[in-house]
Amino acid sequence: MSVRPLTIGEVEQAAEAVLPPETWDFVSGGSEAEVTLRANRAAFDRVALTPRVLTGVAAPDTSARLLGTDMTLPLAVAPIAYHRLYHPEGELAVARAAKTLGVPLTVATLSSHRLEDVAAVGGPLWFQLYWLRDRGQITDLLRRAEALDYRCVMLTVDCPPYGRRLRDVRNGFRLPHDVVAANLADPHRHVARAGEPGAASAIASHTDAIMHPALSWSDVAWVRDNTRLPLVLKGVLDPRDAVLAVEHGADAVVVSNHGGRQFDGAPTGVAALPGVAEAVAGRCEILVDGGVRRGTDMLKALALGADGVLVGRPVMWGLAADGERGVETVLTIVREEFTNALALTGCPGPAAARDLRVTLAQEDRPW
Repeated sequence: MSVRPLTIGEVEQAAEAVLPPETWDFVSGGSEAEVTLRANRAAFDRVALTPRVLTGVAAPDTSARLLGTDMTLPLAVAPIAYHRLYHPEGELAVARAAKTLGVPLTVATLSSHRLEDVAAVGGPLWFQLYWLRDRGQITDLLRRAEALDYRCVMLTVDCPPYGRRLRDVRNGFRLPHDVVAANLADPHRHVARAGEPGAASAIASHTDAIMHPALSWSDVAWVRDNTRLPLVLKGVLDPRDAVLAVEHGADAVVVSNHGGRQFDGAPTGVAALPGVAEAVAGRCEILVDGGVRRGTDMLKALALGADGVLVGRPVMWGLAADGERGVETVLTIVREEFTNALALTGCPGPAAARDLRVTLAQEDRPW
């Protein structure tokens, strides 16, 4: 990117211009008809916040503390598999950029660099856990994350089974030979390279081969009993499940429909967030993801009851477009937008967003 982009949309365009079409589809696509994927973005656009005036706010403080992690923004990089699909340095470039901007990177189970190598970069790190068929590997991952000073374990609870991501099926999407699930002793590694256009996604086949097809509350309790780290459940939408998460020892939930990549027809995070916030009533922290593209989106999420947000695809777009510098650009844009949004709504910091009046537009009615 020769000229610094001013919006995430410009970064997205730069990424699409350099990525192979099948890789672009993998990162940007959703499941089935992609109804939920589109709804995630549209939901933020239907939220309006009423600014307060005469508050004397000149320089808002954007800092936050989530899951015992001090951060410059109430934002963390969402867990995304295989960063090396988008840039040779992969997670290492993202970790360096996140460290520079002072926000956590959530390192995925299916990271293309080992937990140890990402930790060597420094900076705050969170660890995302998938429920693998091999419980011994789960135990190993938990021990490694603890020893490396990862700050929490984020258990993804809405996958498997893997959503029907039809772009990947049509493309027969597969991993290139130099990209692997670096954290795993993986006897099924060859499956990730065996896609056939129009017939199968190799990524889906590989995921189904290594992940246990059933995950229950007893398994959540097992994770809680087998790690000293704060526990986060990612993929919670129903307030009843949020209450159960608290009862099973979760320190936080991520209100998420997996970026529109799992059940096509799930509610958006924006729609589910107020109900979850009411149900947990402050007993755990709440994050939300899906469709966050602007600093104003972060402010809207906080006003609706979140303590912070996860940002995923835009970070991968920045990585593809310009490596570490591209990720820094994405996070800097969001930081600048969020700082400006706080000032314009009279908020001295993130906590004040809860006092803003929220108006929701009807889907078929403009403002």
